[in-house]
Amino acid sequence: MAHVLDIVALRSLIAVADCGGFHRAAESLTLSQSAVSQHVRRLEKTLGRPAVERDGRRTRFTAEGALLLEQARRIIAVHDEALRTLLGEEADTVVIGSTEHAADHILPRLTAAVRAVLPECRVRFRIDRSARLVEAVDRGTVDLAVYVTEAAGTEGIPVGGLPLTWYAAPGWTAPPAPAPLPLVAIEDPCAIRRRALGVLAEGGIPATVVCDAGYLAGVLDAARAGLGTALLATVGGQGPDGLAQRPDLPPVPAIRMSAHARRGADPEMVAAAVAAVRELFAQSATVRAA
Repeated sequence: MAHVLDIVALRSLIAVADCGGFHRAAESLTLSQSAVSQHVRRLEKTLGRPAVERDGRRTRFTAEGALLLEQARRIIAVHDEALRTLLGEEADTVVIGSTEHAADHILPRLTAAVRAVLPECRVRFRIDRSARLVEAVDRGTVDLAVYVTEAAGTEGIPVGGLPLTWYAAPGWTAPPAPAPLPLVAIEDPCAIRRRALGVLAEGGIPATVVCDAGYLAGVLDAARAGLGTALLATVGGQGPDGLAQRPDLPPVPAIRMSAHARRGADPEMVAAAVAAVRELFAQSATVRAA
């Protein structure tokens, strides 16, 4: 076959998407930024068209790049599953997944819970959109995932509600009425985006999405740049760095979260992980009500 997609380059592409840019991707992969850039250029040469574009200070995937990213995730998942099977790593490796929203709070709790039950195991992570996490669990490439219930259309095991709060850059001022409120949000399909637009419509506040982002990092960058307001997770009373809450906008109910476990996953591990995440969201609800 004339065209080949390099596994290492595909991992770099996924890291660029998950980390929100080349610099952070390089740090996560312990590579130089130039190496990550070369990997993406190699893929673009195979593809025959650009996959990633610069949009000011941000990184944006082209339509072809987004399709390549989707296929890259599938290729890497199958590749890693094959290695685990061939090398006999399944018994001592646990793959846990989380939606991007509040992953910095969810993943440490999951990791601690897994290691408390299976202290000798290695833990690997996957951060992805909710529907893809559920698909990965069903394929057996992820052992346990926590996700936004509505976004995946799969009920799973209820673990609580993810608190949502309006944020914008400090000092940001919305345009005067009747101009619509500028929003930044993850591109459709996104349950939190729908929640934001729905709550504003119910409150009689016209709104328009002025910036679509493929991943949460893009939403944060756009909000910090003052492009608009964003509906984001607030876990443990902590919001994103560099942004300020907007109490002038209507309160938003917490969005339901679920856990989904691979068939055959260690039941004690699953129970411990579910309990840990439930405790996290219960604590967050208590902080919010205080």
